[in-house]
Amino acid sequence: MFSDLVSTPLSRRTTIRGGIALGAGMAATTLPLGAPAFAQSASAAGRWPSVAQFIDSYVDTRKVAGMVAAMGFGQRAPDFLSEGARTFGGADAVGPDTLFRIYSMTKPITGMAVMMLVDEGALGLDQPLHEILPAFRNMQVQKQYDGPITADNLEPAARPITIRHLLTHTAGLGYTIVQNGPIKAAYSRAGLVPFSASRMALAQDLLGGTPAPSLAAFADRLAQVPLVRQPGSRWSYSVATDLLGRVIEVASGMDFAAFLQQRFFTPLGMDSTFFRVPQGEANRLSGNYFLMGGVPVPIDLPGSSVFLDEPAFPFGGAGLVSTARDYDRFLQMLAGYGEIDGQRVMSEAAVRLGTSDLFPETLAANGRFTTSDGRSFGFGAAGLVGQGEADGLFGWFGAAGTAGLVNMRVGLRHTLMTQYMPAENYDVQQRFPIVVAQDAMRMLPS
Repeated sequence: MFSDLVSTPLSRRTTIRGGIALGAGMAATTLPLGAPAFAQSASAAGRWPSVAQFIDSYVDTRKVAGMVAAMGFGQRAPDFLSEGARTFGGADAVGPDTLFRIYSMTKPITGMAVMMLVDEGALGLDQPLHEILPAFRNMQVQKQYDGPITADNLEPAARPITIRHLLTHTAGLGYTIVQNGPIKAAYSRAGLVPFSASRMALAQDLLGGTPAPSLAAFADRLAQVPLVRQPGSRWSYSVATDLLGRVIEVASGMDFAAFLQQRFFTPLGMDSTFFRVPQGEANRLSGNYFLMGGVPVPIDLPGSSVFLDEPAFPFGGAGLVSTARDYDRFLQMLAGYGEIDGQRVMSEAAVRLGTSDLFPETLAANGRFTTSDGRSFGFGAAGLVGQGEADGLFGWFGAAGTAGLVNMRVGLRHTLMTQYMPAENYDVQQRFPIVVAQDAMRMLPS
């Protein structure tokens, strides 16, 4: 997520992420079951005035170049609100079909692809990873987190890594945007890099180096590096979802990107979701900016974007570019428990399982994903699962300020697209789900 792009203490990353999840959960679950019956004759801005004001507050003050939101209930068509341009100073307005880097919002798509294969019997939720990728059979684990990679600081894994562990970030794998010290250096040397952000050297340094040349090479090299946690013991944000891309390839016999295209993007009509933006679509791509002293500095502009190049491999954790319209199609399918426009894309059972708490029973008492005030949340198919006040919430956030959430209890879908990094520098992701819920409440009959 967003705060992983800067060197901040783990406690701060957890606090910020938790605040977002908690805010979204509390707001969304104040809605009663079922979609409200509201007047379709009203304009989108008239139905979602708080969201419209929210967007204005960032674009009019030039905090972001542009912003697009998509909101909808159940299987109803979405409302779109947008303001601003694809780049600062640009003349092209953003809209539902503008392309944005969604980064970690890729994770729930990859996770749901895994749930398809679990549902079809090609994978087992508690199947050991080494049965799919034998190189992961005998893993070593650091005794001291982020400590030295030496014999006296390594011990055998207490249990095998499973598919469940990968889906819930409890496999014990690391992340160059999270780890420090020798283990981060080892990841960088091996090309275990989570995504591309820019051609600029600074951005490449933040991410940790040059990616491995293929998904197969990424998996093989990852198996040679020690784990940072014992498998199944605690939540630790990681490259697990990228590794799931390779698991999908082996289990399905298909290229990972081709699997997503055939099983998700084509049937869902997501024709603007790419690992590589076609050159002919560059005129729809937004610019991405890094906030330096509060000033947005361009790090990846449309005409020269790194996303116009073929990636080293399809990053299942943070590699996709998409639109507000396309991502809403994915959320609409989830809200329909696998069905959209009368077509079944996933089984209802697979969606219900994927949007449920999949944390392993071996999790330590303090090993869950928690907020700063101690509230805990589950993890489903590589996405946040709300519990308690946040019951029914599913989704995740992106490193450049994006958000994609669906409340499965009420079918409330909400997607936000914008581009700035680090996302924690503004309160966009905290506020967006709350203003959506405020407007949804106003639509309810009195």
